[in-house]
Amino acid sequence: MPTNKQKRNLLFSALFATGLSGIVAEYCFATLSTYFVGDSVKQWSIIISLMLFSMGIGSRITKTFNGNVFKLFIITEFTLSIVVSFSAVFTYYLASQVEYIGVFIYALSIITGTLIGMELPLAMRLNDEFQSLKFNVANVLEKDYYGSLIGGLFFVFIGLPYLGLTYTPFILGFINLFVALLLLIFFKDSIQKQQQKIFFSIAAFLITILISGSFFSDKIIMYGEQIKYKDKIVFKEQSIYQKIVVTKWKNDYWLYLNDNLQFSTFDEPLYHEVLVHPIMQVLQQPQKILILGGGDGCAARELLKYKTTEKITLVDLDKKLTDLFINEPVLASINKNALTNNKLNIINKDGFTFLEETNDFYDLIIIDLPDPRNVELSRLYSKEFYELCNIKLTPNGGIITQAGSPYYTPYAYQCIKKTMDNANFTTLALHNQILTMGEWGWIAGIKRKISKKEINKSILKFNNAKIATKWLNKESMHLITNFGKNFYEKNTIDSIKVNQISNPVLYHYYNKGNWDTY
Repeated sequence: MPTNKQKRNLLFSALFATGLSGIVAEYCFATLSTYFVGDSVKQWSIIISLMLFSMGIGSRITKTFNGNVFKLFIITEFTLSIVVSFSAVFTYYLASQVEYIGVFIYALSIITGTLIGMELPLAMRLNDEFQSLKFNVANVLEKDYYGSLIGGLFFVFIGLPYLGLTYTPFILGFINLFVALLLLIFFKDSIQKQQQKIFFSIAAFLITILISGSFFSDKIIMYGEQIKYKDKIVFKEQSIYQKIVVTKWKNDYWLYLNDNLQFSTFDEPLYHEVLVHPIMQVLQQPQKILILGGGDGCAARELLKYKTTEKITLVDLDKKLTDLFINEPVLASINKNALTNNKLNIINKDGFTFLEETNDFYDLIIIDLPDPRNVELSRLYSKEFYELCNIKLTPNGGIITQAGSPYYTPYAYQCIKKTMDNANFTTLALHNQILTMGEWGWIAGIKRKISKKEINKSILKFNNAKIATKWLNKESMHLITNFGKNFYEKNTIDSIKVNQISNPVLYHYYNKGNWDTY
């Protein structure tokens, strides 16, 4: 028979475990909501707020319960083990069947939050017989908060990058189930023998269900994923930063980051050749070049066509992405093994942080990042960021950034141009029709004072006989630098604000785009 001290310590250990499980469950739901609904800041705020509110509801529910507290605590843990374990599996499956999955994710968050909210009040009532109120409240909350810290670290460094949303929820489910089992063993005198048999039978059934679910979860999630993509998934991995998916159709490959298309081998030269070659003509033989993003290596491939290119520094946050385009032979062949070229150095780091810390200066900075669809990415299209780029450029240097679509997200496109203008660059707008992505745009910025006429004159000197390209030539150089009449209201364009870290307006412009017309 365990002593009261042993029971108390076991209860505290259980609270530590449930605190860990609870916080990771919140993060899992927030990540799921970001993947399926979008806008990470908004979704994390909604999910965390919903779950905290629901925890309040759960706490309130326990006030009305006057029966066997231990029994309710065990039922709560059993229910949590099932709900949390299958949360991702159900979400991925339903996402392939329903139009708006956000409602389901929010509902699951409310249910889970309510159950988590019931745990602490019930634990305090269980501990009431072992400690006075002062120590009871302090110790229960202390163990729960400590568990939350470890849970947060587990999610960031182990759960998401290594177990992903396939297996992390099942780990949480097993934690809740294990807690219930331990308490059943050591507190079994709190319930009748017949009830003990029922609870142990339920526990055995749940263990079977969770093991079976974890075994088949990857197949179910892959089915849900595959439904979202029209082509066969040939590679899928969750890094600490993003979900990486590569699909294949016939002999071509598509790269998706967090479900957003980055490029297709079917027509990627229409993007990467415009990203690199026009600015290379204007800057006249830049030697030291920095690429921010571009982990697929295609921009580096184009730069290495110039004999004058001496050194390329490629800074991409996600090591799993750069490793993928180094180690997978088919993908490495796309960039012609540019990422292993001795002229190129890869640094896996945040681009903004790298620029702040580096003491190097560059002749050219190429910004090949995902679209500014959220606050985090919007930061890398801000006035402060472009000013930092300006500082790190040599006197005759310049930058070019991908800027989304000038037609499907026209106000975001104009915002990027206006922001670069305000960072003291002489800018030039570029555009091209990319078959798989629609009409796309770039903004080039030159550090020195130079006329638009002079820029255009330099660009038209491009000689594709000397630089091998698949699509770009002198005639297309003329086309990509010219636009038709601006058919948007002039006063609307003029009212566009500069994107700043303190006032991140760009992602609002981007998310109000007209992608549904593409």
